[in-house]
Amino acid sequence: MFTRFATFLRLLRTAWVMIRHDALVPAEYANLVPWPVRFVGAISRVFSIGNRKGNAGERFAHALQDLGPAYIKFGQVLATRGDMFDAEFARGLSVLKDKVPPFPMETAEKMMAAEWGAPWSKHLASLSEPVAAASVAQVHKGVLHTGEIVAVKVLRPNILRRMTNDMNTIALVANLAHGAVPNLRRLRPKDFVAEARRAVMLELDLRLEAAAQSEMAEIAEDTGLFRVPGLHWDLVGKDILVTEWIDGTALSSDAILELPLVQRQALATKVIQSFLASTFEYGVFHADMHEGNLILDENGQLVLIDFGILGRLGEEEIRFEIDTLYGFLQRDYYKIAQVHFDIGYVPPNHSVEEFASALRAVGEPIFGKRAEEVSMAKVLMQLLEITEIFDMELQPQLILLQKTMMQAEGVARRLDSEFDMWEASRPIVEKAVRREVGPERYLNDFLDGLGKTRRTLSILPEATDNIAKLAKAWADGDVDLSPDRFVQPKPRKRDALRPMAYASVGAAIALGASWAMAQL
Repeated sequence: MFTRFATFLRLLRTAWVMIRHDALVPAEYANLVPWPVRFVGAISRVFSIGNRKGNAGERFAHALQDLGPAYIKFGQVLATRGDMFDAEFARGLSVLKDKVPPFPMETAEKMMAAEWGAPWSKHLASLSEPVAAASVAQVHKGVLHTGEIVAVKVLRPNILRRMTNDMNTIALVANLAHGAVPNLRRLRPKDFVAEARRAVMLELDLRLEAAAQSEMAEIAEDTGLFRVPGLHWDLVGKDILVTEWIDGTALSSDAILELPLVQRQALATKVIQSFLASTFEYGVFHADMHEGNLILDENGQLVLIDFGILGRLGEEEIRFEIDTLYGFLQRDYYKIAQVHFDIGYVPPNHSVEEFASALRAVGEPIFGKRAEEVSMAKVLMQLLEITEIFDMELQPQLILLQKTMMQAEGVARRLDSEFDMWEASRPIVEKAVRREVGPERYLNDFLDGLGKTRRTLSILPEATDNIAKLAKAWADGDVDLSPDRFVQPKPRKRDALRPMAYASVGAAIALGASWAMAQL
């Protein structure tokens, strides 16, 4: 009861901050909500006089910054979803900065001592003041007794409790929005918040980040497209993460833009191909690929850092994304439409041909054009209109993928304003397609099927024996399996043979199983 009351009070505070920034029901979008909500918005704007700077997205972003770390993280996810919201609103959210003042050095030292069971000096020869601070953690530069320079990441104290409380409030807002604004239900706000909560909460255990970093390091070694800093597992804990220190230039730095165009073009291609290769070949991807998490090291290699959020796709989602991307590369809009219907993203009461035609209207005008010639706001708005026409719901399992794809493309286009996303993607997508539609896919499916069959066949002889015994007992009248257990008619000769026939089928399966096992 107390928890619900506390959440309600936090909701009131959230609403008040939104009101002060004219972000609760922005005037620009008031006509999109039911009249009772519109009326509340009109009243609320009385309290925001003098605080209406920027567009609706920017005002919303400033409100989230005032509300705290969980809201900032949530806003950063929203900022990548121009397909869910007006593109101008999403651009306004991009002003969100995950930069906050560091917490005291003494607090960080105490947390290290608690995690390591000894003062930091036992493991480190030196430790700097914070060199970077964000809403979830801060980073110190340290030197091991071996002389190796390391990065020491420390979670903010009490961040788990604060994040949990804030996400509970955001979930309550989503529930209210779901009930009050019917037009939002297609976007599944409750599912979206649940997915965002999962992603945010995973960042609050640095052991999980270390595991993600280790997994991505293996992929980096396999693909050769990027590098991942080494881990010091003996110094990793729930609140502490120690990794190799990377000297280089973050892709967010203006110095990157001073590199020769050829080098920037190669780097842009590598960013996109790193993301696509890890996604399509391994079903795992770095899910926060903004410029600050991408570094060009002193050897000219692309280095990925900060693995707080790792995205994963199942085989079905991977095949869907591959088929969709390849369809766009081939301008095969019918194929793209068909895979949407096959996976169930478009309800079957719609026409595949009509959906393909709608996709053609989006794809053809931008095919082969340079980045500066394409209005992404217009494209996203057109896609949003199409999803409304064809009753498509938001797919929570693809949120991180879509977010990261837009991040990676944004990084690439900053490096090269004429970057061609399709051509950079083509080698990775075509390789994935060959794997998915060629002999390798069917061989893998066959081997997976054999594994399942082997497990099934291993228990089949015993199951068949039990079926045979049950069938004989049924035929002899010792067991009553009829629906009416109180009426036991004497089985006729023909009926008595039926369970024996089932047993014979079971025996035949058992014989087939014995033969199959002998062939394996």
